[in-house]
Amino acid sequence: MGQPVREYLLTLCVTAAVTYLLTGPVRKFAIAAGAMPEIRARDVHREPTPRLGGIAMFGGLCAGLLVAAHLADVRKVFELSNEPRALLSGAALIWLLGVLDDKWGVDALIKLGGQMIAAGVMVMQGLTILWIPVPGVGSVALTPMQGTLLTVALVVITINAVNFVDGLDGLASGMVCIAAAAFFMYAYRMWFGYGLEAAAPATLFAAILMGMCVGFLPHNMHPARIFMGDSGSMLIGLVLAAGAISITGQVDPDALKLFTGSERAAVHATVPVYIPLLLPLTVLMVPVADLVLAIVRRTWKGQSPFVADRGHLHHRLLEIGHSHSRAVLIMYFWSALIAFGAVAYSVNSASVWILLVIVALSALGLVLLLMPRFTPKAPRWAYAFIPPRYRSGGESTVAASGPGALASDAAPADAAASGTAVSGTDGEAERREGEELAPMPAGVNGATAIGARSRNW
Repeated sequence: MGQPVREYLLTLCVTAAVTYLLTGPVRKFAIAAGAMPEIRARDVHREPTPRLGGIAMFGGLCAGLLVAAHLADVRKVFELSNEPRALLSGAALIWLLGVLDDKWGVDALIKLGGQMIAAGVMVMQGLTILWIPVPGVGSVALTPMQGTLLTVALVVITINAVNFVDGLDGLASGMVCIAAAAFFMYAYRMWFGYGLEAAAPATLFAAILMGMCVGFLPHNMHPARIFMGDSGSMLIGLVLAAGAISITGQVDPDALKLFTGSERAAVHATVPVYIPLLLPLTVLMVPVADLVLAIVRRTWKGQSPFVADRGHLHHRLLEIGHSHSRAVLIMYFWSALIAFGAVAYSVNSASVWILLVIVALSALGLVLLLMPRFTPKAPRWAYAFIPPRYRSGGESTVAASGPGALASDAAPADAAASGTAVSGTDGEAERREGEELAPMPAGVNGATAIGARSRNW
C-alpha cells in the first residue's frame, strides 16, 4: 500500500459532511416523531430537546465506508479484511437498538443484552482479539472462547462509558473525537511506520469516527439543538471499541523488527508501543472512571447500577461552580492530555521532556478544575477586565454607589423570585432538582423547543 493519508482525510471529510447535512432533517423528524422526552431530574438542559441524532451519525458511517471502498489505496482494506463489514453489521444492530430506546425506551438489561449481541456479531465475522502481548511473557494466544469474552467485554465497557459521559451538550461527541484523533495517529504510525497492514482497518475506523463526531458537534454544542441519544452514544462507543479490537491481537512483536532477540525480550522492550493498544480505555479514562464510580455509588446505596442519578463527574463540575461550557472544556482537556500523552509516550518513552510536559499540564488542569473554589478579591480598577466572581462581592456584582448599584443588587433577587437558579461564572441558569421554570411563552422558542415548555425541571 502507498501512503493514503489524503484518502483518509477525504473519507473523514465526506463522513463529516454527510453527518452534518443529515442532522438538520433528522432533528425535524425527531420532533415530528415525538422523540423529545420531558425534562428528567438528572438532566441539565432547560428545554425538551429532540434526540435521534444517532440516525445522522449512522448515515455518516455508511457514507464513509462507501467512499473508502472506492478509493485506490483504502479499498484494499475491504479486499484483505472482513472487518469493515463486521463493523457495519454490529453498528447497524446497536444503532437500531438505540433508536428504539430514544423513541420508546428500552430496559437497561435488554440494552446490555443487545450490546453483547452486537459484539458477538462482530466476533462471528472475524473482528475479535486473537492474542494479547504480556510484558515479560510474550504474546499469549487466546482460545476462541477467551477471545470472544474479552472482545465482548471491551465493547460493552466502551459503549457504556461513552453512554455515561453523554450528559452535557457536546461532551460525548467531543471526547470521542479526541479519542479517535489520538487513536488515528497511533494506528497510522503502526501501519505506515512499521508496515503492519493489520493496522489499516483500525486507521480507517478512527478516520470515520472523527468525521461522525466533527459533523455532529456543530449541532450539539451548547445550547444543543439536538442530542445524539443512545442511538448515537452507543454507536460511536462501538466504533471506538472496534478500532481497538481490530489492532489488538493483530500486531506481532517480531513484525515490528525493533529487536533481534527473543519474542519475550521484544515484548518486554516494546511496552511503550503496546500501551496504546488499550488506547480507547486510556483516552476514555475519565468516562470509564465515571462509570466505575457510578456503579460503586449506586450499589453502596442499595440501588441498581443502572439507576440514573446526578452524581456523574459533569454534574459535580456544575455543582463546584463551573459553567456548562467550562465543564465541557475541562473534560476535553483531561481527555486530550491522557490520550495524546499515551501516544507521545509510545513514540519515545525515554524522553524526560514528555513526562515533564504531562506533569505541568496536569498541574494546570488541577488549577482550572479548582478555580471556582478560589475567589480572590481584585482591586476595583480591574473590575472591567475580570469576571464578576473575582470581584470582592463574589459571584454577584459588587455593590457600588449610585443607581447602578441598586439595579445590580436586584438582579439576583429577581432571578430567585422567578425560580431560576443562577450558577457558573457567566450567571447562566442551570437546572436544579425541585425548582420550577419561570413561565415561558407558548410556541416555538429558542433552538430546541416546540410548543409550550415544560415547567418541571
